Amino acid sequence: MSRFFSTKYASLTPYTPGEQPRERKFVKLNTNESPFPPSPLAIAGAAKAAEALHLYSDPTCTPLTARAAEVFGVKPEQLVFTNGSDDALNFAFMAFCDADHPAVFPDITYGFYKVFARLNGVPYEEKPLMEDFSVRVEDYLNCGRTVFLANPNAPTGIALPLSDIEKIAASNPDSVVIIDEAYIDFGGESALPLIDKYDNLLVIQTFSKSRSLAGGRLGMAFGCEALIRDLNTIRYSTNPYNINSMTMAAGVGALEDGAYFRKNCQVIRENRAWTAGELNRLGFAMTDSSANFLFARHPGIPGKELYLALKERGILVRHFDTPRLTDYLRITVGSREQMEILTQTLEELL
Repeated sequence: MSRFFSTKYASLTPYTPGEQPRERKFVKLNTNESPFPPSPLAIAGAAKAAEALHLYSDPTCTPLTARAAEVFGVKPEQLVFTNGSDDALNFAFMAFCDADHPAVFPDITYGFYKVFARLNGVPYEEKPLMEDFSVRVEDYLNCGRTVFLANPNAPTGIALPLSDIEKIAASNPDSVVIIDEAYIDFGGESALPLIDKYDNLLVIQTFSKSRSLAGGRLGMAFGCEALIRDLNTIRYSTNPYNINSMTMAAGVGALEDGAYFRKNCQVIRENRAWTAGELNRLGFAMTDSSANFLFARHPGIPGKELYLALKERGILVRHFDTPRLTDYLRITVGSREQMEILTQTLEELL
């Protein structure tokens, strides 16, 4: 860092994104991207919007908000669009956390929670997952803190039932409960129907995974109108043009093409089940994933060794070099062809 870097960020450890190699073609199963291109309607919408890039984008995201409200069965005032779901999460840390409202989240979860807490100077507590990597619901009941839970969790893929989410929201009426549903379309049950019942519940989703727009950077948050006004106060105080025109139009197209979305999600679920069966045959142990990835380890080979061996053979998966996770690999569920290449390579290695 330079000698000009602010001391308030001097100890900040930034989030480490998954590898995005350009020097070589890989079977890329490390960042939970969709193996399918965006809907043709999304592509056409983005191309049309490109003709007007000399103009600022609509800060209210009016057409996108209206279509999303119809698709998700909410009022337009109950949602806000952000530059990826990471933006929504950061806004939530800014809006609902401070010294009097510290954050709490699992010790093994999406790595950005800890980064956002430190970035915003928010005190936080990490609750250890149980031995089987599941969330101990009791840790979040009546906790008096701003709760952040990924559901399904990452990198484990384990989902909490909706009844547990409701228990947590009901037991913390004076604290905001944020449910990060980046992977909800591949399994589990969304907490979205509960936002009318609990004014302290914020549900965050993304177009990156199930709607094939990871490169478009489009996220959304749902909650009661007051919570959404809070997030918009932060948004308009940072960047009111946070969604560019092409992404906005692509988002509308993605929502219009419900059949394409449902088909792709179903294929991913089928490929997940098939791959889990093959990995089980090869001796791997796995968590019960409801996401578009598998979290697996082999008793005979250390995780890092297996990760490097796969990378050498042109297959990228995600390895987390931390004590409880070091023997595991997080493997994105891609196309059947990609999963066949992975399992055949693993069989050769083993």
